[in-house]
Amino acid sequence: MDREQAKKIIEAMLFVSDKPLFLNEIKNVLEDLDAAAIKEAIGELGKYYEESGRAFRIAEIAGGYQILTDPVLAPWLKKLYKTAGADRLSGPALETLAIIAYKQPASKPEIEAIRGVNVDGVLKTLVEKNLVKIAGRRETVGRPIIYGTTQEFLQYFGLNSLDELPKLDEFHFTENDIELPEHLKKEQEEPKNEISEPTQENR
Repeated sequence: MDREQAKKIIEAMLFVSDKPLFLNEIKNVLEDLDAAAIKEAIGELGKYYEESGRAFRIAEIAGGYQILTDPVLAPWLKKLYKTAGADRLSGPALETLAIIAYKQPASKPEIEAIRGVNVDGVLKTLVEKNLVKIAGRRETVGRPIIYGTTQEFLQYFGLNSLDELPKLDEFHFTENDIELPEHLKKEQEEPKNEISEPTQENR
């Protein structure tokens, strides 16, 4: 298979896929090419789209590759899809998701302490949409469930990793705005089953 044919096949795969494609998925189809050659072909396709002024780009998202429309065209596409909102997140859901993304792993009491409201329904929605997952239990009193984000979260927001999350100061607030209350901080810091040394008074 020559290079141009390989690029056409990769382009077609990216075009029809509704989710990011991983290198191993592409390699399973193009068995004659190694990972380096596939990455090089994707890079050439991406460069061609940019230099020729096409309406789409190849983005690296959640560890895979996906064809997306150029962000500068967003205002017109929003008009086209202005009636479509089934997958849109509500304000409370976005607030809760932001807290989990920046503070993860985060427990329900921690999220509620920051937001000041009950988040049972919102957490249920985020878990059902597979944007949030149960990441274990906090080793504190009551061992509350803790939550973290998923691969689908990265795909939903077009991120390749959590390192690409916008800096908090871009939203005009700081780490203090999503800081845990003191009593929850102490719970996290308290060592379990700690036995104190007897003092002079109780010897």
